[in-house]
Amino acid sequence: MSRPWIVALVQAPPSTSTDPVAALRTEVAQLCAGRPDVSMVVYPEIHLFGGADLAPDANGWLADAAEPLDGPRVAALAEIAAAHRIWLVPGSLPERAGDAIFNTAVVLAPDGRLVASYRKVFPWRPFESWTPGADWVTFDVPEIGRFGLSICFDSWFPESTRQLSWLGADIVLNLVKTVGDDRAQEIVLAQANAIVNQLYFLSVNAAGPVGAGGSVYVDPDGRVIAECTGAAPAVTFVPIDPDRVRDVREHGTVGLSRLAHQMWPGDAPIHLPAYGGSLTPQRRTDDAAPTPGLPGVPRSGDAPTGGG
Repeated sequence: MSRPWIVALVQAPPSTSTDPVAALRTEVAQLCAGRPDVSMVVYPEIHLFGGADLAPDANGWLADAAEPLDGPRVAALAEIAAAHRIWLVPGSLPERAGDAIFNTAVVLAPDGRLVASYRKVFPWRPFESWTPGADWVTFDVPEIGRFGLSICFDSWFPESTRQLSWLGADIVLNLVKTVGDDRAQEIVLAQANAIVNQLYFLSVNAAGPVGAGGSVYVDPDGRVIAECTGAAPAVTFVPIDPDRVRDVREHGTVGLSRLAHQMWPGDAPIHLPAYGGSLTPQRRTDDAAPTPGLPGVPRSGDAPTGGG
């Protein structure tokens, strides 16, 4: 690459502006003016909806704020991405789909297209009343890699990041609004998810006074490459090396453990009773000669992308 590919991760308090999309437009313009090398801007979970924190019934407030993804809110966010020619992940949004209300992360491409939407699979029960999503979502950034989407409590379930890895994710964007003392545990989980799946795990949390902060950004070896040690607002610029994931998966974590090569042809199936299935070597091979991964997905475009 001629220059590093930079992600700006914004640890910020939930917006309480009367026009949060307009406020975001101004903030993104200022960020991009100061750092024209930024290619992607990412905000925390439910970032545009700080009014919920002031409401007596946060779940009801968010339900009232929900819109379909083809509504005016996403259209306005798409204009921001297109104006600055960036990939924009404006946090997650309350999405209305019939009678269901989902917590949905959206990704806008530099031309303003909605390229991916992901409905949080693991709402934080019993506190959140979101309808659970049922699909894992990835999207491709040309010449950089495949990104997976994760929202807050998803990171506590190893199946979540493992499935994104199965779909070929090189980088996972974990959008978070953690307000309690368990952010310390989530920092450990961020490193663990990166290590066992050999990918970038970028976990951006809401800032104080509502959020606990502690955003942490981990490389495919499991090393913390940047972090916010407190809850103060902060913008962190993280360079993504598109070859780093492939190198770690091929040569091993810190040059040792080659998780992607654990199963060999002819090995007996490993039964997974928790899922009513099994893991077999045959499911990790393909005529398209997959790039080493966990468990190895062809880079031919066959893995699902987009949707939600």
